[in-house]
Amino acid sequence: MAGQIDPEDRIFEQLKRRDDQAQEKKTRSVNDRERALYEKQQKRLSQLIEANTTLPCTISSVRVLGARNTRPAFLKRIIDPLLSANQDRPYTLSEALRETQYAVDKLYRHEIFTERPSISIDRPDPTDPSSTPTDIEVYISARERSRLTFKTGTEAGNTEGSAFTNLTLRNIFGGAESLDLNASVGTRTRSAYQARFESPILSNPDLRAEVGGLTSSTQKGWASHEEILKGGWTKLRWLGMGGKSELSYSGLWRQVTGMAETASPTVRGDAGDSVKSSITYSLTNDQRDYPLLPQSGYLTKSSFELAGWGPLQGDVAFAKSEIEAQGAVPIPLPGIKGRSGISLTTGFRAGLLYPLPLGFGSITEGSRINDRLQLGGPTDVRGFRLGGLGPRDGNDAVGGDVYAAGSVNLFMPIPRVGADKPFRIQAFVNGGRLLALRKAKSEKADVTATGKGSVRSTIADLGNGLPSMAAGVGVVYAHPAARFELNFSLPLVIRKGEDARKGLQFGLGVSML
Repeated sequence: MAGQIDPEDRIFEQLKRRDDQAQEKKTRSVNDRERALYEKQQKRLSQLIEANTTLPCTISSVRVLGARNTRPAFLKRIIDPLLSANQDRPYTLSEALRETQYAVDKLYRHEIFTERPSISIDRPDPTDPSSTPTDIEVYISARERSRLTFKTGTEAGNTEGSAFTNLTLRNIFGGAESLDLNASVGTRTRSAYQARFESPILSNPDLRAEVGGLTSSTQKGWASHEEILKGGWTKLRWLGMGGKSELSYSGLWRQVTGMAETASPTVRGDAGDSVKSSITYSLTNDQRDYPLLPQSGYLTKSSFELAGWGPLQGDVAFAKSEIEAQGAVPIPLPGIKGRSGISLTTGFRAGLLYPLPLGFGSITEGSRINDRLQLGGPTDVRGFRLGGLGPRDGNDAVGGDVYAAGSVNLFMPIPRVGADKPFRIQAFVNGGRLLALRKAKSEKADVTATGKGSVRSTIADLGNGLPSMAAGVGVVYAHPAARFELNFSLPLVIRKGEDARKGLQFGLGVSML
């Protein structure tokens, strides 16, 4: 009958299934024996080390295995300090292991290996006349990452999503250098192309240099224009006791163009080209347990930018300083061991844009719209539209020169979801103020007449009356790439002309107040 299975075929399939099951069982048994042997060896090694922690030893050689594409000179700067020949006294075994772990950590932080390199120790050949009874040899086994990575996808930044194509060339010259090429289109940034070359200095993962260039076009709907940027930068980054520092120089040609028909006179007055030549220093100390949704720890961040003053030249001159602080504390609940998932977070930001004479002159001009500070939106003062706080000209948010903003957020786990999941219910109160030192386009004035007095009086105005405020509740999801918020906001204090938003507001960003 058609469709019937031959008995011989059925027997063959049964035998084949039994063979597959037997092979799988055999493989599983071999893997189990190897794992047990490995665990036994590791246990024995730990016992030997623990019993001989004070045993004197000398590291006679260090070999890095598997680093085929990495320059020996690059590795030498990391490995040489380990050798006892470069030490003023012998190691104890525990000291030798600790220093070796430190060197391996430096290697791993260069991000050229797929996983943390492993360490093994052996005695040198006893027949070698140059060896001593205390000598040990250290072997570091590593597996290098692919030198070429190509990927496409989507990413999220503050108030913007984008699609990107990225090409990374890694360990180009064998010294952990990298070349990153990126092209993206987004909801606000119509197009952006960037090239960036980065290299460690003296094989130090905590001291890095970078050069790069970009061209981009960004739609700034809150001020009825489009901004085109072209330029480059050079950066020096290092890790110190106070946190991560970065010193950079950038030169940018900027164009304010693509005016909407309803663009205000202030925006039209700043239309056209300008060149910004500036140096910037920033210091970041982030001690939060999970930056996108912290339950404990703190963040301090400060930056200072100097543009156009003295030899910097360019078309604009100012000093811009911003500070940020955030703290998070867990809230325990009676009867619950460990963290309850409830936490209280407070944040504060402030900034000042101070006009300076251009070059070596003595005359200052008002700040331009593409340099001024903006405030308002789902990533800082919720309950207001993007750029909704501060000076306005018609429907355009033209920015300000001095601002301060703060927020208090209470996070609670979602019922039936659990405290270990990256979902939270939040209740918040936030507020801030953004003020201008002078009109958007002031007449030229002597720096001594308009500078310090104007700054002092403007800062004093920040404390006159309540800040613009909003409160609300919402749902938060901390994705590894960005934080998503859906909030219901209710503005409490609104000043004349400010653009508040009552009701649902969606937020997307990596740095939230």
